[in-house]
Amino acid sequence: METRMFKVYAKADPAVALKVIPGHFATNHSHINYYIDLTTLKARQNEAQAAARLLAYYSNYSIVDTIVCLDGCEVIGAYLAEELTKAGVRSINEHKTIYIATPEYHTGGQLIFRDNMQMMVRDKNILLLLATATTGKTLNQSIECIEYYGGKISAINAIFSAVDKAHSIPVNAIFTRKDMPDYQTYSFRDCPLCQKQEKVDAIVNTFGYSKL
Repeated sequence: METRMFKVYAKADPAVALKVIPGHFATNHSHINYYIDLTTLKARQNEAQAAARLLAYYSNYSIVDTIVCLDGCEVIGAYLAEELTKAGVRSINEHKTIYIATPEYHTGGQLIFRDNMQMMVRDKNILLLLATATTGKTLNQSIECIEYYGGKISAINAIFSAVDKAHSIPVNAIFTRKDMPDYQTYSFRDCPLCQKQEKVDAIVNTFGYSKL
């Protein structure tokens, strides 16, 4: 499957690239025709830092107290906090610094913040950072979680997003559908690849893929 892989480079910085594999993939809530592998972008220091620079460059907000990271984006999140601080973005929390926080998945897929983490969210200006947004379901779930714990979403950042906004908040993404015009996401019931009886190549999620 990896032999089909190709790269899509960010126009503003070729050091930031998506590794894309075409095929038939199943996520928790949809089928997609491309799997986007962000493993090295999230784990390699130089790639994560380059991605953070681009996200900071595209940003136009003035206050961020906490960056809530999904999809294993904590390394990018830490560099993003550094870049935003350099750019003059202020935090108005008690310690005058940007927190990096990650929610936990509870039984049944519910997102929660433990008691010791809630002070990083309550009454804070939140930048939500995720690797990919396909249908917007995870985005909406995350926003509802943050708002439940008293946080205010000031911005949404993503490496790749197939959606333009969530809860009326624009999604600031390095890569969009314009960079991958053939990218498609389907419901399980309406997947044309399934209707053609094309086998699913892999089960995919934010951690990676498992071939079938």
